[in-house]
Amino acid sequence: MVKRISLLLLAGMTALTVAGCGGSDDASSGGDAGGPSGGKIVMGFSQVGAESGWRTANTKSVQESAKEAGVELKFSDAQQKQENQIKAIRSFIQQKVSVIAFSPVVESGWDTVLKEARTAKIPVILTDRAVDSPDTSLYKTFLGSDFVEEGKKAGQWLVDQYKDGKDPVNIVQLEGTTGSAPANDRKSGFQEIISADPKFKIVASQTGDFTRAKGKEVMDAFLKSTPKIDVLYAHNDDMALGAIEAIEGAGKVPGKDIKIISVDAVHDGMQALADGKINYIVECSPLLGPQLMDLAKKVVNGEQVPPRVVTEETTFTQDQAKQALPNRKY
Repeated sequence: MVKRISLLLLAGMTALTVAGCGGSDDASSGGDAGGPSGGKIVMGFSQVGAESGWRTANTKSVQESAKEAGVELKFSDAQQKQENQIKAIRSFIQQKVSVIAFSPVVESGWDTVLKEARTAKIPVILTDRAVDSPDTSLYKTFLGSDFVEEGKKAGQWLVDQYKDGKDPVNIVQLEGTTGSAPANDRKSGFQEIISADPKFKIVASQTGDFTRAKGKEVMDAFLKSTPKIDVLYAHNDDMALGAIEAIEGAGKVPGKDIKIISVDAVHDGMQALADGKINYIVECSPLLGPQLMDLAKKVVNGEQVPPRVVTEETTFTQDQAKQALPNRKY
């Protein structure tokens, strides 16, 4: 049965306009302040933040899909802080929403608040990122990419490029947010593939927090501390784009002097790929909104859903990027 929420929301809650950037620490209404009526599904959604072009596209997909599906969305921007997400989830529980969905900032530390949601009989859906709790009954399903497979695809492209070479290949790695599922998994998947050949050496690896500014900052440091860099592996396009600025600032040619592998395939990344500044991108689609709304309706109605729903994604070479860009949605 669809849970109903009181027409009077908790005092002090502030309405948040539906936007991809900014936000507050509190969960806030994506619909009118009066709350839902009848049997409308109300979803509390806690987003990581607006740290990248990918995340902004993901937010837009969720918001637009909720509107199209007739789901009232209560949206909260965690600004990349776990404590803000926990606060938002607890607010959603107090408001007795129908379903909670969130993209966890990090993998660990969710059991307590998810048990609170379970006690309140509010189903939870994980989107984009997983949690590492051994108790999988705390959430109904996890919708998102296979980050390990993304790392493997990146590693396999690199192995194929250097299959006939014998000289060492020095790699620097821009990792995502420390402790996050995509950072952990993209790193391990990549390492699994390249470790079969000892000529591949990761000579420096540091977090760039998935942001362009931090990617540039860390790549600047890599270039100063590491005499020879053959390859950059960036866990997302925004960090790769920041690194390109640093590489060009050092008088080197991105895509030639230093080969670049990235993950995401957002528009700016695809443009850099088409321009020859990035060599290969593994897609990670942010357009999860339609699938999320479909899953939300099913779990609210008590239907069985798969415990893991993997999004369909591809990879892009420079030529493929040129072909795909005119019709790219993000």
